[in-house]
Amino acid sequence: MSAVTVSRTAGRARAGSVPRPDGVGRAAQERRQRRAAFWFLLPDSLGLLVFVAVPMVLAVVLGFFRIDGFGSFQFIGLGNYVRMAGDPQFWSSVRITLLYLVGVVPAIFVVGLGLALLVQQKIPFVGAIRSMLFVPYVISLVVVAMVWEFMLGDRTGVLSRVAASLGFENVSFLGEPSLALGTVVVVTVWFQMGYYMVIFLAGLQDIPGEYYEAARIDGAGAWQRFRAITLPLLRPTSFFVIITATVSVITGGLDLVFVLTGGGPAGSTTLLIFYIYEQAFLFGELGYAAAIGSVLVLVMLAWSALMFAVTRGGRFDND
Repeated sequence: MSAVTVSRTAGRARAGSVPRPDGVGRAAQERRQRRAAFWFLLPDSLGLLVFVAVPMVLAVVLGFFRIDGFGSFQFIGLGNYVRMAGDPQFWSSVRITLLYLVGVVPAIFVVGLGLALLVQQKIPFVGAIRSMLFVPYVISLVVVAMVWEFMLGDRTGVLSRVAASLGFENVSFLGEPSLALGTVVVVTVWFQMGYYMVIFLAGLQDIPGEYYEAARIDGAGAWQRFRAITLPLLRPTSFFVIITATVSVITGGLDLVFVLTGGGPAGSTTLLIFYIYEQAFLFGELGYAAAIGSVLVLVMLAWSALMFAVTRGGRFDND
């Protein structure tokens, strides 16, 4: 094929092609992006609808009925909520849950941040140390609880023997009401600290190193750098940790309490989530349990909304 023929063919191709306006091409690209986003979000949206939204609506509806677990439904209106207001065991479980929350969340925050600051340093075997600290979180919580129950057993557990060797005879970590809740708090912090260490470590690695170099040049010490640089720039991460830790502590203590103490001794570790389990599956009060669960979800939503309003979602002041 000659050069003239090629030139004529290219000329006809250029002449036959009609350029599209920029707006048409941009609109088509946006439609493709919306379709892709729809198909990517569809599986998660269906999962949330089927396994979260629908059960929440059903729980609210069941809260207005008396259900005996054998197919008998009796509409009682606000009867379950009136019963809840006058139930001393309910308020006792609320008090224990608040004590558990106050004990766990600040400890998780401090320990998780401290471990993140530690493993961020260039120390020998830092990769192995990170893995060992994170491993408890990936183990089944039931297995963790069984191991700790074995270690804390009266007179036979390892920790009980250590306490006896130090002069603390007949110490029952899980059998004394004054020690049981504190023991559950310690086990919870040990189990979850690796996860929050990783979250804080990710936040620390997002802080530019130039800030610390400038602070060192200005003569700032380690505590001054931590207070003026690390803590302020960790606000989004800290917000995420507080929200997720609070929700996890309120809703995730059932397995641990069930294996370690069974809610005892004398109800000293009966968290609200465990009380809901008792009412639903031990006493057959499914409607009452649904009402308590609805109130619990409402309280958590209100707490999350309050945190978002007060901290602006952890955003910085100039955002």
